[in-house]
Formats: sequence, C-alpha cells, structure tokens
Amino acid sequence: MGFAKLRSGALLGIDAIPVRIEADVSHRGDPQMVIVGLPDTAVKESQHRVLTAMANSGFGDLRGHATVNLAPADVRKDGSLFDLPIAVSLLLAQLGGDRPPEGGLPAAATALAGELSLEGRVCPVKGILPLAAGLKDSGVKAFLVPPENAAEASVVRGLDVYPVRSLRQAFDLLSGADGGRTAPLRAPESFDSAPPPDDMPDFADVKGQEMAKAAIAVAVAGGHNILMVGPPGTGKSMLARRIPSILPPMSLDEALECTKIHSIAGLVPPGSSVLRERPFRSPHHTVSDVALVGGGAHPSPGEVTLAHGGVLFLDELPEFGRNALEVMRQPLEDGFVVVSRAAGTARFPARFMLVAAMNPCPCGYYGDPNRPCRCSRPQVQRYRSRISGPLLDRIDLHISVPALRAQDLQSMPRGATSAEMREKVVRAREAQARRFAGRPGPRTNAAMQRRDIERYCHMDAECLQVMNFAIARLGFSPRSHDRILKVARTVADLAGRENIAASDIQRAINWRDLDRTLWT
Repeated sequence: MGFAKLRSGALLGIDAIPVRIEADVSHRGDPQMVIVGLPDTAVKESQHRVLTAMANSGFGDLRGHATVNLAPADVRKDGSLFDLPIAVSLLLAQLGGDRPPEGGLPAAATALAGELSLEGRVCPVKGILPLAAGLKDSGVKAFLVPPENAAEASVVRGLDVYPVRSLRQAFDLLSGADGGRTAPLRAPESFDSAPPPDDMPDFADVKGQEMAKAAIAVAVAGGHNILMVGPPGTGKSMLARRIPSILPPMSLDEALECTKIHSIAGLVPPGSSVLRERPFRSPHHTVSDVALVGGGAHPSPGEVTLAHGGVLFLDELPEFGRNALEVMRQPLEDGFVVVSRAAGTARFPARFMLVAAMNPCPCGYYGDPNRPCRCSRPQVQRYRSRISGPLLDRIDLHISVPALRAQDLQSMPRGATSAEMREKVVRAREAQARRFAGRPGPRTNAAMQRRDIERYCHMDAECLQVMNFAIARLGFSPRSHDRILKVARTVADLAGRENIAASDIQRAINWRDLDRTLWT
C-alpha cells in the first residue's frame, strides 16, 4: 500500500531525542502490526490501543501487514506518547505515503505526541515541554499535542502547537481535511514570575528568633544551604515553611528549566504553561535514596532535582537514612546528578537550596533552659553522628534556634514581614545578576567556583587577619574557607557594599561555628 514517516521524540534526562516513526503497510501476510525499535512494554501494548482507536474513529480495521519502526533503533522508547504518531503514520501509509494533499501539514516538519484512548481520544502525557524544545531544535515547525499539554508546549518560541482532541482531528490536520479549523498556539510575548500569594504564611507571625530570620535572609539571598538546630517547638519548621514567601522571582530561563523537570515527573497541572513559583519540596524522612536523588530502572528525577531552582526542606535531618543523606553530597557540591543504569545514563540538574532542621539530641531538650535532657552523652553523640562531617561541611550556615519562654513571647513585638525581607533579598539577587551577567556559570553566590571566589571575594588585610585567626582557632577545612567567603559576599550584597568587610567575614564565621561547638 505505502510507506509513511512522521516525527516524535523520546526523553533522556530532561532532554529530548528526535525519533522517526516509520510505518510500512503492505498486502503481504495477514493483517497485523509489528513494532520494532527497542520499545518498552507500554509502547508494545500501544498496538492494541492504536488498532482499536482507529476502528472506533471510523477508519476501519488495518488493511494489511504493518511494520512500525521507531528510529534510532538503539535508543529505548518509553511511555504511551507514541500512540498518536504511530496511528497517524499507519493511516497515511494506507493512503499511499506521507505526502499530504494540498492544505495539509508537511509530515517532514511535523511531530506528534499523545496517548490514545480506545475511542480515539487524545490523552495527556508527561514531558511535553522538553519534547517541544528538543523537536524545535531538530527542525520541527508544527507539534500536535493533547489539549491539556498545549499551553505547556506553546512556550517554545518558533513552534506552532496544535491541540488535537482526537485521532480524527490529528489525521485531518496531516491529510489536509481540517480546512484550517484548528489554529496553532504560539509562545506568549512576555513572562512574569508570580508574586507570593496573599494567604502565604508570613515571617512576621514568628515572634522572636530574629537572629535565625537574619540568617535565613542571607541564605535565601545567596542560595546558601542552612541547618537549624534547636529544641522542639522553637519555630524551626515555622521558619522553614515561610521561606517561599521571600524567594526571589524566577527568570524565564529558570522557569523553563523548572517546568521541564516537573513536566517529566508529570507534576505540571493540566492546562498550565510554565511554573511561575520556585519549587519547595519537603520529603518525609522515610524517603529512599533513589527517591531523593533520582534513579530507577529508567532514570527519573528525584527530590533534589524537583527542588532545582528552589528549596529542599529536610525536617528532622538525623531521622533520614544514612545512605539517603550521603548520596546528596555530590549534588550539593556539583549542582547536578548523574544517574547511570543499564537502560542509559541521564544527567539531571540539582542546584537547590538545602534547608534542614534537627533537634540537638534524641529527646530534643539538650541545652534547653526550660526542660531537662534525659539523654546520656553516648546517646547524644550517636544521634549527632548520623550527620557526617562531609555532609555538614557542605552546609554554609549552622544556626541555633533557642527555646523561648512563653511569657516572653507574649510581650515580643512582631518582627520584620516577609515583604520587607523579600525586598532585601531581591536587591541582593539583582546585585548578583549584574555581577555574573554575560558569562556562563553561577547565578548566585553559593554557586561560585574557586576562580569566581578569587575574583569577587577580595579580602583586605583586616579580613585576612579575621579569617586566619578563625582557621587557626576552629580548624576550618578549605571547603569551609570558601563557603565562609561566599556567605560573606552575600552579607555584603545585602548591605549594598561593593567589597567584603571584616564584619561580613565575622558574621559568616559565627554562623558556621555551630558545627565546631555542637559536634564536639
């Protein structure tokens, strides 16, 4: 009968690989369909969905022996997104080829993705945004997608996105029978990050703990990791849950990158285009190491990647499994995760801000002036030793959240509001954006490499004296030395200073002294 060829894509990490859907239908042999090209179980099962959807859409049964090849054949094809392109390619092949009549979309520059129901309806799939971006770079001009995914795909500039509700509508677009009834969606002209919602918890609700609030503002301004240590009920979780209210707005590039990740995980709400709020992830302490950093038989993103560009909050840090915590060391240092499996190797971005909270001992009241601690010294040491030195070394700020008396809380005034804190954070981020503009590399002070530290964290004689004294007294590692300078750079940015002062370094040292006093 004929041969037809269409385009689609397969996901590898957060990127897309172009895939050719080649369909050959001939009179040789019994009417049946064979799919080749390293398909997984979901793709193999698509033949039953495709054939039933074709019959229920009014196209009748398959009229010959069909062979469908998903090329390149050495790349594994996962998921149900190939249903639609397989069905349309078979229908075009039965017509005699992929050269449409006048008015149809050119098959050579058109891609399709979507799952088919048995009645021929096109259902949403995961990963549409990375697919759209990858296909556009490979020369695709038109992309047919489920209506629920159309807004998400339309943010890719230079690509015409057609929402198709049924197999019949998709075939009409390719064959020219649509008659221009389906209009394409195109990328919006502008992007605005969403401001914090009015009902979001405010830092002004937390009375006291002004030093902890100041440290959190520094951490958010520079993207630094922070650990809060204190007895139960002192406000550690309250402080952490209010961090989204002071996170800076996202740029379009950051929003697209975050949306790609959440699209692959199927977490983009139907009908949405791009994420406009930075992610805030808070996994339970029973999370596995694979769920935390990503992996599986077919590599998928974990919590550290879902928190990319935002916050990963680990409450009750010592209760997390030792393996789960230790596998975070590499993404905390490098800002990405490489997952290698037999099915392939995927690289996922993981540049997030770690916010962790913990009690000082198993009972929680070590050092609490209001309640006695019931733990023995070996119990306290075993509890704290769950946090390894290398992991602790990668956390920039270690702060104490002390217990407050109830009668003191009643008389305390409300502190700074989230709006006031966010304004300072945004100014500091703008200073960093100007500093790193026009060059690849860091977006925040926390992401600076050694060469960036040498360039932007110059120390005068007084700064060197303070730093050298702290290193001699506290025994900081070279990594701690660099992280102290990064925090000091952020403190200077919040104050609007061009250069780091000795007081900035002293504050950064004070916020890191806890790992030497609490763990000894």
